[in-house]
This record gives sequence, C-alpha cells and structure tokens, in this order.
Amino acid sequence: MSDLLVLDGIAAGYGEAQVLSGISFSLGEGEALALLGRNGTGKTTLINTIVGLTRRRAGTITLAGRDITKLRPDQRALAGIGWVPQERNIFRSLTVEENITAVQTYGPWSVERIFGMFPRLQERRRNLGTQLSGGEQQMLAVGRALALNPRVLLLDEPLEGLAPIIVDELLAALSKIIREEGMSAIIVEQSARKILPLTQRAIILDRGTIAHAGPSPELAADALRLAALLGVAGKPGTEAAGARN
Repeated sequence: MSDLLVLDGIAAGYGEAQVLSGISFSLGEGEALALLGRNGTGKTTLINTIVGLTRRRAGTITLAGRDITKLRPDQRALAGIGWVPQERNIFRSLTVEENITAVQTYGPWSVERIFGMFPRLQERRRNLGTQLSGGEQQMLAVGRALALNPRVLLLDEPLEGLAPIIVDELLAALSKIIREEGMSAIIVEQSARKILPLTQRAIILDRGTIAHAGPSPELAADALRLAALLGVAGKPGTEAAGARN
C-alpha cells in the first residue's frame, strides 16, 4: 500500500498556543484511520492542521507526493483534501443540490452518485439547507465533501448528536464509501466502538502527541486496553469513547 498522506514531525496550534507536538504518521491509498482520544487531546486541531487552519510551527504534510504544507485551505481542497467539519458548514440558503454543485469538481463523484449514496438527499434535493434535519445536514456535509472528488476524506465527529436511526444510515454509507469505494479517510469520533470497525488502523492522541498507533481490529478486541488508553472508567464491554476536542 503506497502512502497517500504523510505527516512528518508536525507541531501546530493556535496563535501562541501549541497543541500538537511531533506528530508523524502516514495514510495509505484506500486506508481508513480512526483518530481517537479524550477531550482536549488535539484531535480536531490535527484535522484542522491537515486542512490548513492552524499555525504550523514545525513539520511537513505531503499528499500524493506533493508538499502541501504551505498551501492555503482552498488550495489543499483542490489538491485533494475533503473535509467534513463538526459544524457541517453547509450553505443554508441554497438547496441540497445547489450545495453540492456549488463546489463540485470533475471526477467520479457526480451529483447522482452522491444521491445514490444518500437517498434522503435525493428526496430533498430542492429543499433549502435550513429545511433539513441535523442528520440530513450531516449527510449533505459528507456529500458536499465527496463532490470535490477528494483523495482523502477528513470527518470530524460525523455521528455527534444524531438520532440512532440516522447514525445507522450514516455508518452504512460511510462503510460503502470507505470499504467498497476505497476512499482514504481519517475519522474523529467519540464512539470508538462505532468507528473502529470501519477502519484499518487507529491513532490515539494524548496531550497533543501520539500515545498509541496500531491495527483497529486489535484495539476493538481489547476492551480493557481501549478503555485505559482513552481514560474511560468502566467494566470490560462498556463502550469506550473519545470526547470531542
């Protein structure tokens, strides 16, 4: 598996505050990575650093062999970074279809293909962003990121605050996007046990550094270790969750 995204010695933060230190890892073509950790450990900051929204102090980021370290966020998006932020950031005054076509670039992820992945969006293609439920807005945020035809998809807390039935629908869609379509992805999620089955590898952050890196199946199978790494008190079998940063 060839490396698609490579972070080497990244140190970054906001203003004078440094949040991340010495972050190095790679993401292969067609690989999905779970990014886990307790509240305040730097998960969202790491996603924002890949997107280009933080102050980088050291290190480099390369995408498909291209150094994107100094590129603006919009240039990184065009280079192949697809981003689904916690806030979703959909265009609320545009229709579902307009949200997608406004950012669409040439590639395999057409409007109709996105609608095929998210039938709810097709049913509401002429509804404004303000007329969508929270779950539908999240689906639209993912669909809009796919419309950029990215090389790697970054998802920051995609399941947060959603009803169980919507969580199941979104997880099913993400499974198809990642496992069947081969999309490379990094997923930040509070519920480790929901997201580990979708990924091949997992990274756990602690105080802005990598505390653990390894195969997702091994971590999912060891409830005690998972709970210890995430600082979650409970009996084996209880769900370990990394809180939002």
